[in-house]
Amino acid sequence: MANTDESDFAAAHPRDGAKFTALIQSVRPDWTTEVFAVKDGRFPADLSTFDGVMITGSPASVHDSDPWVADLLHLIRRMVAARLPLFGACFGHQAIALALGGQVGPNPGGWVFGRTEIQATDPAPWMDPLPPQAGVYAAHVEQVTALPAGARILSASPDCPVGGFAIGGHVYTTQYHPEMTPAFIAALVEHLKDDKPAEVIARARASLDRPADTRPFAETIARFFEQAREQAREQARAQAMTQG
Repeated sequence: MANTDESDFAAAHPRDGAKFTALIQSVRPDWTTEVFAVKDGRFPADLSTFDGVMITGSPASVHDSDPWVADLLHLIRRMVAARLPLFGACFGHQAIALALGGQVGPNPGGWVFGRTEIQATDPAPWMDPLPPQAGVYAAHVEQVTALPAGARILSASPDCPVGGFAIGGHVYTTQYHPEMTPAFIAALVEHLKDDKPAEVIARARASLDRPADTRPFAETIARFFEQAREQAREQARAQAMTQG
């Protein structure tokens, strides 16, 4: 959990750890999670006890000088080197890109906020449940501007050429917020109405006349972790046969 918001608004809503837990359990109710508030310096001591990792969004920037950001980037590199299945959303997507040698910069058009649509450009097999053109919730003013080595773009939108990327079968990212509910994004728009340009708020409000494809997106995340686990098992079996 990378979200640094400690406002009264944040306290009145489920925190991101709870949001992502609810998201994955909406399609895999028997899966369990453990939440680490990395922005408070809490990191897992033993990565081997986890089947996979999700990194949340945050109002923070991946370019911030706070020590926890640097620690998270280091942890990402360790996880990827160990091929621990890793999913990142918004800040998490950007942090994975930056940690692995990509680049993150300002959105040329400024804020992307509310509901937007992404087009599948080179979808991974685990993305089958998602429509080719899917509705997603967005809240970002920065984006990935250069991919890390070995990454391929999975989806894009007119405002964001790198809507999500994959590296092999062990890294999956999205610039967007699959964890947000219609009620939460509507409340967030109103909460930020005095902090963002009027045209940004007007566009965001108008965009919320249709819900996002939340459940199909949740299914893609679950299938990503499942295929990564099966891929790891196959590699272990092949290694055992070679050694035998």
